[in-house]
Amino acid sequence: MAYVSSMAAIDGKSGYCNSNSTFYSKRKPAPLPANETLDVTTFISARAHHGTIAYIDASTGRRLTFSDVWRAVESVSSSLADFGIRKGDVVLLLSPNSIFFPIVCLSVMSLGAIITTTNPLNTNREINKQIANSKPVLAFTISELLPKLADSNLPIVLIGSSTGKGKIVSTLEEMMKKEPNQNRVKERVTQDDTATLLYSSGTTGESKGVISSHRNLIAMVQTVLGRFQLEDNQQTFLCTVPMFHIYGLVAFATGLIASGATVVVLSKFDIHEMLSAIGTYKVSYLPLVPPILVALVNNADQIRKKYDFGSLKWVLCGGAPLSKELTEGFMEKYPGVTIMQGYGLTESTGIGASTDTLEESRRYGTAGKLSANMEAKIVDPDTGKALPVNRTGELWLKGPTVMKGYFSNPEATSSTLDSTGWLRTGDLCYIDEDGFIFVVDRLKELIKYKGYQVPPAELEALLLTHPDIDDCAVIPFPDKDVGQFPMAYVMRKSGSNLSEKGIMDFVSTQVAPYKRIRRVAFIGSIPKNPSGKILRKDLIQLATSKL
Repeated sequence: MAYVSSMAAIDGKSGYCNSNSTFYSKRKPAPLPANETLDVTTFISARAHHGTIAYIDASTGRRLTFSDVWRAVESVSSSLADFGIRKGDVVLLLSPNSIFFPIVCLSVMSLGAIITTTNPLNTNREINKQIANSKPVLAFTISELLPKLADSNLPIVLIGSSTGKGKIVSTLEEMMKKEPNQNRVKERVTQDDTATLLYSSGTTGESKGVISSHRNLIAMVQTVLGRFQLEDNQQTFLCTVPMFHIYGLVAFATGLIASGATVVVLSKFDIHEMLSAIGTYKVSYLPLVPPILVALVNNADQIRKKYDFGSLKWVLCGGAPLSKELTEGFMEKYPGVTIMQGYGLTESTGIGASTDTLEESRRYGTAGKLSANMEAKIVDPDTGKALPVNRTGELWLKGPTVMKGYFSNPEATSSTLDSTGWLRTGDLCYIDEDGFIFVVDRLKELIKYKGYQVPPAELEALLLTHPDIDDCAVIPFPDKDVGQFPMAYVMRKSGSNLSEKGIMDFVSTQVAPYKRIRRVAFIGSIPKNPSGKILRKDLIQLATSKL
């Protein structure tokens, strides 16, 4: 972290330094290891803690202790080395969440090989594209997903079964039973070596491979442990988020086990399975995306009657800032449960900002305060000038979790990372006088109406205050006279007969004329990515395909 010559130049509340227009994190710095020769697997396994159970399969109740996990990692990495997997090789993992997902990741990374994950819901075409780009030498998958790798000709290790079509070279179970080869020579892995290659959601153009180093992952682990202050007491987390996604991979598949916490794994998201697992396994931490939080608030009375929430202390929410109504509604219906929020990107290894206490979460609409070891700038997108407190511009981040770049894509790398390591997030934000970050909108998603900028998120927040609207998304609709105008996709509450005109009138009385919604379509559900972000490009395609 860069320290300013005179710490007095940094404002004690906002963290803003006048002399270099940079905001510094107010959080206690997370300690980072100085040893250059270190991989993330070794770093995690060397941490002392008092935990016994590492992972539990929510549906079967099968448990893996910490000693089971580390024995399995030794055996699987030894088997991979015997297969000829070397430092720098890429290994593909195509699997839903499972208690074995972390074993594959930790084993691959311990060799200095690189793990690339992909969404099981992706089409064959999308998966083949990622394979062509990342060039893996081996794949791990389950038998049900084998058809998705049919064209790849990759050697395959099966998870959870032993039969299927394709070039199956082994099963994970066989590898886990293998006695580790004590004589094998381990290649030297440094913190700068690549650990993961995750493909960024591609909400802005083509999906790109994000290169994260062992240093990035170690810094993420340290930030997660510091944030949840897990060293002193046993906690149980329910993993509801996909492990193929940065947050699921680094927090739930790897980071949390460094603390001795127990992670209960849902193989697929089902709200009833999630709710019953809270009581069955005495879950204290529950990560969610905003739409699930909405469902918990709207159905609170039935849920409280049917399920046991006695152990639940924290709900972790990411993907989009929460409104005052939603936060207050949740706290009223579930007293004793605190909401924590997080903001991060695949490009920042899931780290950026967070609210870590009840008091911080009451700063409504915020993405939180800068994470430990992070620095930020707010940059005017037109002039490139760095701005002070309470001014809106693009958020730039710098810190030990910021990626090395995009894989084989120097153009995308140079347009996202500057030469001094600042990451352009593409989010329009401001930082207030107390150091809280507020995301105003995506820079590239602004609607330009006669040259005026209209942020879709502002209109969406307004629409969600209508009692008959369950969910919505606002997109730019092309128009030859004005450039673009705001169009809303609306999901009505069941039984509602709210009309298009009713929606337009509701908005027009509350916004400037250029922000009015001029077109409405009703939809069964709003398409979102796994972290809860609206897939606007899909809706734009839907709206303009009829032109």
